[in-house]
Amino acid sequence: MSSTDWRSLYPFASHELRLDGFRYHYLDEGAGPVLLLAHGNPTWSFFWREIVTALRGEFRLIVPDHIGCGLSEKPSPAEYSYRLARRVADLNRLVQDLDLREITLVAHDWGGAIGMGAAVKDPGRFARFVLMNTGAFRASSCPWKIRLCRIPVLGQLAVQGLNLFVKAALTQTTAKPERMTPAIKAGFSDPYDSWANRAAVYRFVQDIPLKPSHPSYQTLVEIENGLAQFRDRPACLIWGMQDWCFTPWFLEKFREFLPQAEVHRIADAGHYVVQDSPEEVVRIMREFLRKEEG
Repeated sequence: MSSTDWRSLYPFASHELRLDGFRYHYLDEGAGPVLLLAHGNPTWSFFWREIVTALRGEFRLIVPDHIGCGLSEKPSPAEYSYRLARRVADLNRLVQDLDLREITLVAHDWGGAIGMGAAVKDPGRFARFVLMNTGAFRASSCPWKIRLCRIPVLGQLAVQGLNLFVKAALTQTTAKPERMTPAIKAGFSDPYDSWANRAAVYRFVQDIPLKPSHPSYQTLVEIENGLAQFRDRPACLIWGMQDWCFTPWFLEKFREFLPQAEVHRIADAGHYVVQDSPEEVVRIMREFLRKEEG
């Protein structure tokens, strides 16, 4: 770990669930209605730190690190599949183990497909949705920056060897670079400090299902087909409009599946919308959740 002190920014107690022997790390902060926060790639529960700090006085926040990410165990691909279906199953296991009910799913990036996948598998436990710069359906294109990382051999060398994916995320996901302090950069990057510890980062990139022959394509189709059942559930879409990855196209696509959703566009935020605009995101979430609880 880096000597840069990011731990003061992450003052939370660690919990774990054993998934087939692997350590599945999560936070369990506060009490009250349940918020389940699902992160993306290449982040971890650190991404949600300001949301947890701001809302744990009113809600119970469950914040897992996907296997291979953050403070969870980082098995080799020979030991763990790193596929979307497994990610969904892991999250369902956590929900069932903690017997979480009336869940508000809060999801970003890959957390959208994983979290909505868990909701499709067990819809009775999920009551509301707060989605940020994410997707849970097929897309017709993939940014060239991501495609480069998928090139056989070269992509793995770049992502796992040179750590270019994590490094790029520290500069290309925000619209307010001044908020990316050295401690915050260390917090985002320290769990991914070696080839072995970056296996999940690379496997997430590989697992984007762009065509029917991809192993995760049918899983994503099933998630997409399951979204319609949530048309009447309260939903809130919060979007950093300067995101080059999960562009406003994804926001408009979600509005087709969740036409009842309230929409909040944050003009001066990028992909890491919580990093760019934590105060605004907290305000929006608090108002949405209080309205629904009321």
